[in-house]
Amino acid sequence: MTSGSESCPDIWEMDNGDVAVIGRDVTALVAERLPEGVSVGADERLVIIPRSLLVAAKPDMPDA
Repeated sequence: MTSGSESCPDIWEMDNGDVAVIGRDVTALVAERLPEGVSVGADERLVIIPRSLLVAAKPDMPDA
């Protein structure tokens, strides 16, 4: 789903079936405002990707 730019968001399926996402790290900006019951672990980061990227990737995602 990449455009080839070094700084663009991206989403892709890894060889083992996991999905990797590159986006803007907003962990520090929103960590205090997450919905109740949602947390970001010490080894995790909250990233934002544009909605248009996820919509564009949807046809490549299996239904199950």
